[in-house]
Amino acid sequence: MKFENIPITFQGETANLALYLLDDVVPEIQKARPMVVICPGGGYAFVSPREAEPVAMQMLAIGCNAAVLTYSVAPVRYPVALCQLALSVAHIREKAVEYHTDPDKIAVCGFSAGGHLAASLGVKWQLPFMKALTQLENEAFRPNALILSYPVITSGAYAHADSFVKLLDEGATENMLAQQSLEGFVTPFTPPVFLWHTWDDDTVPVENSLLLATSLRASGVSLEMHIFPHGIHGLSLASKQTLNAEGIGVQQECQCWVSLAQDWLDRLFNI
Repeated sequence: MKFENIPITFQGETANLALYLLDDVVPEIQKARPMVVICPGGGYAFVSPREAEPVAMQMLAIGCNAAVLTYSVAPVRYPVALCQLALSVAHIREKAVEYHTDPDKIAVCGFSAGGHLAASLGVKWQLPFMKALTQLENEAFRPNALILSYPVITSGAYAHADSFVKLLDEGATENMLAQQSLEGFVTPFTPPVFLWHTWDDDTVPVENSLLLATSLRASGVSLEMHIFPHGIHGLSLASKQTLNAEGIGVQQECQCWVSLAQDWLDRLFNI
């Protein structure tokens, strides 16, 4: 495996893109691999290590290259993190041959507020303001797929309010908040989505995922969704490997999300 840190800078704020690239076992026949770009959660206040390298290792295990984006958080405000993610995808696509990555098989995987970041790129990549901000053609940073784990989606009645305070500041107007309610931005240009959540998540309510699913359905966007009955917020891999600071976070029935995502990626990307 090759490992490399790449600085990604937007408006003077630098994120770190950690690349994990699999070696070719049989170089003569090994085809270019998909890349999964991971956006850990943390409420736009921090970037959770529990949803970073452990997830990258799982993506490597299923035959994908992986990258972890440590994006800028509060007091840095929107749209810095979104543009850092867009520039990261564009960088990977530009360096696809060097990274032995298929430029048409780049998935963005986000957790909680990182799910909001990933989904933001998924629903907004084609908009003119993204081209204006990044000075790149929109297709350069188009994600080919989204993997969303218990994502923050809505700024409405079921919002995780503190994420939006950190993203926009306490003085955010109603219009600013509405621009972050991603269920309202889904279009047929949104890439296919794999989505999972737990029914009794009491931090980011499951309605976030249900609202997104309804919008994806209305726009004809392919979706695979799994709602598990139990599990605290922020499960990551839901295993002992990713216990939280209180020493909890094992939810055996949720651990299968990785293999379910693998099957979905295999159908989508032919891994």
